[in-house]
Amino acid sequence: DGKIYDAYVIYPRSHTNEANFVEYFVYQIMPDILENKCGYKLCIYGRDIYPGEDTASAIEKRMQKSRRLIILLTHQLINCKEPAYDQHIALYNALIQNDAKVILLEMETIGTYEKLQESLRFIIKQQGTVKWKEQHTVHPQSSNSKFWKQVRYHMPRTLKSS
Repeated sequence: DGKIYDAYVIYPRSHTNEANFVEYFVYQIMPDILENKCGYKLCIYGRDIYPGEDTASAIEKRMQKSRRLIILLTHQLINCKEPAYDQHIALYNALIQNDAKVILLEMETIGTYEKLQESLRFIIKQQGTVKWKEQHTVHPQSSNSKFWKQVRYHMPRTLKSS
């Protein structure tokens, strides 16, 4: 299908130097489980987009080469006055062009979704979210947890080379 990645990961980027759980999750836990244990190929901003590359066009190209879009829902993402460029493009591709399927990972209890962009609320109404619960933080590396099974359910089937 001409795609290079199984999923493009969209997460709120911290503008402070303090490391946070979401970044740890994106750079450590997700690749460990989805790439190392399940054989998927992820595209993660900050890891797979190179310094000096035109960020906007790099994001668009990587998304077009991805089968899924994974969006991590957090209060930081919701309360951000200006959503990140990749979030705009992802929602446009998913809703307008019907290009890629979106997987929403609810990393914190969001409560009501009224503060979310209308496009995100629409996707939630259609397919719901996969909720990260506190108990997963005890064994986040267990690829057999309910959370990871739900994520894998939404991911494309991996073509295991025999």
